[in-house]
Amino acid sequence: MDLINRNVVIAVKNDKIKEIEQRYQLINPFLNEQTRRLFAANESLSYGRGGVTLMSRITGLNKNTIALGRKELTGERVAETYRLRKPGGGRRPIYEKEPRILDDLEKLLEPDTRGDPESPLRWSNKSHEKLAKELQAMGYTVSTNTIPVLLKQLGYSLQGNRKTNEGSEHPDRDEQFHFIKEQTEQHQKQEQPVISVDAKKKELVGDFKNNGKEYRPKGDPEEVRVYDFMIKDEEHGRVTPYGIYDISSNTGWVNLGTDSDTSAFAVESIRRWYYTMGQYLYPDAEALLITADGGGSNGSRVRLWKIELQKFANETGLNITVCHFPPRTSKWNKIEHRLFSYISLNWRGKPLISHEVIVNLIASTTTEKGLTVNCELDKNKYPKGIKINDKEMKNINMERHDFHGE
Repeated sequence: MDLINRNVVIAVKNDKIKEIEQRYQLINPFLNEQTRRLFAANESLSYGRGGVTLMSRITGLNKNTIALGRKELTGERVAETYRLRKPGGGRRPIYEKEPRILDDLEKLLEPDTRGDPESPLRWSNKSHEKLAKELQAMGYTVSTNTIPVLLKQLGYSLQGNRKTNEGSEHPDRDEQFHFIKEQTEQHQKQEQPVISVDAKKKELVGDFKNNGKEYRPKGDPEEVRVYDFMIKDEEHGRVTPYGIYDISSNTGWVNLGTDSDTSAFAVESIRRWYYTMGQYLYPDAEALLITADGGGSNGSRVRLWKIELQKFANETGLNITVCHFPPRTSKWNKIEHRLFSYISLNWRGKPLISHEVIVNLIASTTTEKGLTVNCELDKNKYPKGIKINDKEMKNINMERHDFHGE
């Protein structure tokens, strides 16, 4: 072959190689292990002599892999249609080659129960990087990307803390729950109102960060203050949402107080609920059952709470029954998971920039089961430190239940 013809052949081959490279770059993002092998095998067959070597260079596949693909295309080898490689193919996982690695990893994860309490990870965050370094120090050849595979094999997953430890239980805790249930059913049977009450945690008013996320234009998060220092003026400060949840009608009332969370504020919130909603929902009501947790402004031992309830009973003529939940079980109070939790969901990710915004966010809270909520701003003053003497307590017309009347 003369020199001119040889140059033509070389030029044609170079153009063909460029075409193959272009085709591979175009289709590569859509290929898996099996289709990449078959693509390389097909191109090597069409290229002719040297095709396997060429495709190995272009795709990075082993020559033996491309050779297997050629056999699959020519029918010399049956390809698996439901899997990428034949059974037993691929690299063995490290936990099969090094069976002790799982036990050593678990000792790092749970040093108190599974290994040495002096473990280097006893008091540090167990990130993938740190776990990989500790295993490498033990002599294992393991990368950061392998750690999630090993953790999955051990049955581990990322988990946060769960509030389940309520402390020591009162021996009559279950009986108290049954007692509250019986009182509730009895009042509902007689078509008397039953409400669950509590104060939600205090909230700062202003452009402060509020936990949670909401949709906004990409790259345009709402800007808030870095530090949560209270803005001390009449339009901001701190507010306390005191809630009343009507169990029978599935309605909520929130009194948004701007002053202290005292017993006077708690009873005033109930008073506002009754005159705004309660007396219209229950026009023939003669009694009212209140369920509450045992502490805070509506606590079972707070004298001012009882004094203020007596005043409210005198105003309305209602026989008021109060049932407190046992110690450390306030989260069982229905208002927590039927009202407050939905309010928190409704305003997540939204800075509570003003009283008006908070009132509107609370009042717009609804659920698929028909919950509706009303909210009102309360700017009255409720001074702390009011003392109730024994003489005043004797004027309360109070009867204790036989079961834990204290």
